[in-house]
Amino acid sequence: MTEWGNALVELTLAYLPPLPRSPLKAGPETGPEEVLFFSMISSLPAIPTARNLLDLTPDQARKALVEWVAEHGLPSYRAGQILRRLWQAPVESWKQATDLPAALRAELDQVFPLPRLAADTIQQSGDGTRKFLWGLTDGEAIESVLIPSGSRRTLCISSQAGCALKCSFCATGRMGFRRNLTPFEITGQVREIVLHNPEEKPTNIVFMGMGEPLLNWPSVDAALSILNHPDGLGIGARHITVSTVGILPGMEAFARRPEQFRLAISLHAPTSSQRLTMMPIEKKYGLESVLKAAEAFRKRVTFEYVMIGGVNDSEADADQLGRLARRLGALVNILPLHPGGAPDLTPTTANRIRAFSERLRNQGVEAVVRRSRGLDINAACGQLRVEVEKKRGAEKSVSGKRDSTRSSSRTQ
Repeated sequence: MTEWGNALVELTLAYLPPLPRSPLKAGPETGPEEVLFFSMISSLPAIPTARNLLDLTPDQARKALVEWVAEHGLPSYRAGQILRRLWQAPVESWKQATDLPAALRAELDQVFPLPRLAADTIQQSGDGTRKFLWGLTDGEAIESVLIPSGSRRTLCISSQAGCALKCSFCATGRMGFRRNLTPFEITGQVREIVLHNPEEKPTNIVFMGMGEPLLNWPSVDAALSILNHPDGLGIGARHITVSTVGILPGMEAFARRPEQFRLAISLHAPTSSQRLTMMPIEKKYGLESVLKAAEAFRKRVTFEYVMIGGVNDSEADADQLGRLARRLGALVNILPLHPGGAPDLTPTTANRIRAFSERLRNQGVEAVVRRSRGLDINAACGQLRVEVEKKRGAEKSVSGKRDSTRSSSRTQ
């Protein structure tokens, strides 16, 4: 097994709750660790096939189409026409690709059907932020957040359904890990927005939604190619940021890519001991090891730092954070804690955030305070899914009580 695969197995065993034995996946003598391993493997993305072109990279999709067009005796230029309709000028279904003959469109519907993400819930904030809850075919749900700012439109996307890492300030971590997303389910979050309105195509992508991207590296690797490739969604590499808590095998794989993608480290504490109280992953990949891995990047690194009152916002914290940032020449993104993500934690006050950021700047560190967006909607990572599940659970409970009352009255 690869180093990445070993790391994923170890982290899954360490952070996922015990699972019941499944007779379909394990025999009667299978131990709990083996059951968990079988379950983890089943959560990995399926190997992409040519039948779902949207799970392939543009180069893979072109190759599959060239072969298919040749096998069917069609003109070679048809491959390029079909490819263009996947991401560059996407269509909801092949019926809309009117630049292709009707007979070919009918054949494509059978051979290469185009899957969709279902917009389960859309919330619009007064500040323009829009939160999407996408329903997947197996009943799972993932989130995206579109954040407009002038001509810039940043889309925060998910890479997993749920998350195994249990960070104290994150609603997604509290719901636990469900499964990895496929390349289509990742990039489909962008594609759906373009289908709805091409004028709203995101200019920037940040992998800061649900899940840890580098624990789903095979799918994220393919998704990066789809997002960036000229035959894909064509978003510049410098406008695509992958955020990680510090999964070392994934960081090493990401660093080997030649494009100028950006790396953000979810730091949130300036010392290993503090980080451990907030982020259990510190047990597996310590702060010093993460910083050493970040030094291998040719691009500028960003530190993500959520400000939590009385936890990581002292002057001493600022001084220690400044030393780490200067060591890597890192930009520090200071993020006010979104109250919806961790209701048991207290956001740092605006005055304290201002003093903290100023202290960093006085030490030669570039620090940017990000404004909380979508405060009037469920914009915190994982918050919308949790709230929707609670609401539907309550509705089912009320419905069940009504049915029980009716049944009882009929029997009397």
